[in-house]
Amino acid sequence: MKVAAKLEFIRQQINQACQIANRKPDEITLIAVTKYVSIERAYEALEAGIKDLGENRDEGLLNKWESLGDKPVWHYIGTLQSRKVKNIIDIVEYIHSLDRLSLAKEINKRASRKIKCLVQVNVSAEESKHGIAPEDVIPFIEALHPFENISVEGLMTMAPFTDDEQVLRDCFRKLNKLRGQVQALNLDFAPCTELSMGMSNDFSIAIEEGATMIRVGTALVGEEE
Repeated sequence: MKVAAKLEFIRQQINQACQIANRKPDEITLIAVTKYVSIERAYEALEAGIKDLGENRDEGLLNKWESLGDKPVWHYIGTLQSRKVKNIIDIVEYIHSLDRLSLAKEINKRASRKIKCLVQVNVSAEESKHGIAPEDVIPFIEALHPFENISVEGLMTMAPFTDDEQVLRDCFRKLNKLRGQVQALNLDFAPCTELSMGMSNDFSIAIEEGATMIRVGTALVGEEE
């Protein structure tokens, strides 16, 4: 199926979720996760009207950037090793996986402008997932104050891979509540307006629970690798 057809179906689902939550569809940024597809497929996504692309490996990001340049807004959504920051720092608009001070220091050192970062939170406490424990998020964000090239735009999480809707809702609600706690601090360097949560299997639930960014791969661009 062409990306344009998949996009139309996904936008219908976004609209339905927004109606349920009494939200507006333009509050939602749809990020096409292109890590498993070719440059041609990523270009097809842009042609269909998608503006935001997400990659989780520096090699994949650089490879696509060489062909697509700054046509899309680039989001780095995977675990980022400090030694690879220099490879992507001039390309990305958002980094969704800030989860440790050593990484923050490297981003701050390498950046020539403010980088929009989201703090990755391991809400589900799964050992297989990266991210900061919820109780450590506020101290971590407060410790980012000295880094003039980092703006904490929001929080990101990966929900458990499950069909249990209540488990998913609990996860997303916890992140939304945590965002509210950060916003209440009124930190200039951490407006924390974004909630990056929800993927192909659960983005509708995430939107109902407050997501502002959803990361959709398989359901939108498919898999080619």
